[in-house]
Amino acid sequence: MTKFLLAVHVIAAIVAIGPVTVAASMFPPAARRSLGAPDDALALATARLLHRICRVYAVVGVVVPVFGFATASNMGVLGDTWLIVSIVLTALAAGVLALLVLPRQSAVLETAEGVGVEGTPGDGATGARAATVRLAMFTGIFNLLWATVTVLMIIRPGSTTGA
Repeated sequence: MTKFLLAVHVIAAIVAIGPVTVAASMFPPAARRSLGAPDDALALATARLLHRICRVYAVVGVVVPVFGFATASNMGVLGDTWLIVSIVLTALAAGVLALLVLPRQSAVLETAEGVGVEGTPGDGATGARAATVRLAMFTGIFNLLWATVTVLMIIRPGSTTGA
């Protein structure tokens, strides 16, 4: 059963978290393109699609910690330091995504959609471009947290498996 739970946990992490990290990283430059060219419907559609990928896969990503807890419980490692650190970092990553990345993506999209209707970028578009820089920073933090969790899952300090 442990192998099954671990396999589902790893597959869920690859399938759910991978797209979020890639789409979130691609969003700021796509949003800047849509802000810079308000008549470019494709640029805006790209930014919308990337935001939707982030939202949908963030919800799907909930299965990763669910199966992670089940796997850890089955393996008897719930009290191990590396796992506790991983849990804290995962919670931080989820918080960054839910509280900093997704809302800022929505705000930038609203501005880009407003720019497209009016036809010319104004102060809102300039501010939104600056917001995409901050958004890129928060996305980088999110990705760094997930990379750290991945390394901890592979290395597992104190593991007796020889890894």
